Amino acid sequence: MNSEERIAAILSDPEVRRIGALIREEESRSGQELRGELQVFQDRYETAVREGDTAVLARVCEGKHGRWGRICVQDTGHETRTPHWGLTPDGAPVAWIGTAPDDD
Repeated sequence: MNSEERIAAILSDPEVRRIGALIREEESRSGQELRGELQVFQDRYETAVREGDTAVLARVCEGKHGRWGRICVQDTGHETRTPHWGLTPDGAPVAWIGTAPDDD
């Protein structure tokens, strides 16, 4: 069994799938819970992108969440106070802990 087959076997395990679903549910619940507090960062990010405000964009957290296709819209260094936070492509809020370039 090669490494790709091992990974596929692990990911198809019912318990791994169940835990993955629980994590997705919690990330969605947390994102919704934090929306009132953190939406201002999304608004600021969208304005900065629209206006090409590189000063604001340079301060944005480097946290990524591949599953949602989003970046964290808070300022760098927020992790000691709040999890990463952004919106899904369909506009639903999502919060997560941890980051990697291809975190999905």
